[in-house]
Amino acid sequence: MKKGKVTGLGGVFIKFKDPQNMMKWYQEVLGLTTNDYGVLFSFNGYDEPKGYLQLGTFPADSDYFGEPKQTYMLNFRVDDLNEFLLHLTEKNVSVLDSIETYDYGKFLHVLDPEGNRIELWEPIDTAFANEIHVQMN
Repeated sequence: MKKGKVTGLGGVFIKFKDPQNMMKWYQEVLGLTTNDYGVLFSFNGYDEPKGYLQLGTFPADSDYFGEPKQTYMLNFRVDDLNEFLLHLTEKNVSVLDSIETYDYGKFLHVLDPEGNRIELWEPIDTAFANEIHVQMN
């Protein structure tokens, strides 16, 4: 494999009015492990089953992120979106829509305490395997 190229997304950095409170929310509500710098994800790399991460490029006038002032949106992988929706409801999280299903997974949108729209995704990674294989050959 050729060296000296980007291999994936290394992080997403966000400004918050109250970073400590937001880290606590991400830990308590979304179940993420926090550290001194925010949240660190461990990804399954090259082993099977392989996971995929999307860096989406949207037009500047897209309303997919919710409010026009929001110029980014986080997308979190979820292992069981139906079950997670029950948890979010118990935590009084603002759920923006109902679960939508596509051939590459299920999606749901919520708001964090500072009003940032977050996309939750229960992926079907096998839907991407063919696409990656075709691009590499």
